[in-house]
Amino acid sequence: MNTTHLVTHSGGFHADELLSSVILTRLFPEATLIRSRDPKWITAAPGRIIYDVGGQYDPAQGVFDHHQRPTPARPSGQPFSSFGLVWTSYGRDYLAALGVPAGDIDAVHASFDDSFVLPIDLMDNGAVDPSSAGPLLARMTLPVLLESLKPVFDDAAPDADDRAFAEALPIARAFVEASIARSAAKLRAAGIVADAIAAAGDGAVLELPMGMPFRSAIEEAGADQLLFVVHPRKVDWALTGIRITENTFEQRADLPAAWAGLSDAALEAACGVPGAKFCHTGRFLAIASSREAALRMAALAVEDAGAQHKA
Repeated sequence: MNTTHLVTHSGGFHADELLSSVILTRLFPEATLIRSRDPKWITAAPGRIIYDVGGQYDPAQGVFDHHQRPTPARPSGQPFSSFGLVWTSYGRDYLAALGVPAGDIDAVHASFDDSFVLPIDLMDNGAVDPSSAGPLLARMTLPVLLESLKPVFDDAAPDADDRAFAEALPIARAFVEASIARSAAKLRAAGIVADAIAAAGDGAVLELPMGMPFRSAIEEAGADQLLFVVHPRKVDWALTGIRITENTFEQRADLPAAWAGLSDAALEAACGVPGAKFCHTGRFLAIASSREAALRMAALAVEDAGAQHKA
């Protein structure tokens, strides 16, 4: 059956129906998007998908609301918003439409659900308070930022809400598709990193053919011996540390303290490596002009880390 109308509520909008619209307008580009609370529109009918309104959750009828009681919930008991409900039914089709390889769809679907959809669901249902991120970040969460695109209180134009929704939609789409692209890229990188780990053997330095996500693949491989990663950039080479976790800047090992903040001749003098170009003050990144220089700096960094550990 052809989907001819995508229906959500009128008035002010929240992140969940905006993000649901990202998914549905990609899959059904010929359908007309209707924002209304008129019962004639928010009643199930052939060719119609209704979301964040309608008073029920019935995928077979094309209705994806979460405001009724009991609230639809995941097996974990965590509540869905309309975004989670739409993602559950249409997420895999959406990933296929974006060109995610068939063999990666389940993994990307689960990853995006955990890292992106679930937080939206929880915040929309009041199960997570944005202020839990701290006073400086409370207004920087994605739902709050998306909702800041709503009209100001004294915008009296009759089409203000619909116009703001239409203008917010491509912004929301950019966040969704960038996040999915990164999840898919992480899977592509995992195989490359696994091959590089095998090539590194027992060594403490991992050489990659280009910059790519590597930390999770290193963890999955149990390659605890690795301390640093070397890879080419456009015109030079990078030497980086390996974060202990995704949410910290703490490294398995830091670059030598004597290199911190130095560049060019000063760094060459400090490390004794011609072609050393830069070391970040945080000691998690260094740049060299050649592969040979980067690998030499990496070897020195490993020696320094060993000495610090013994001390």
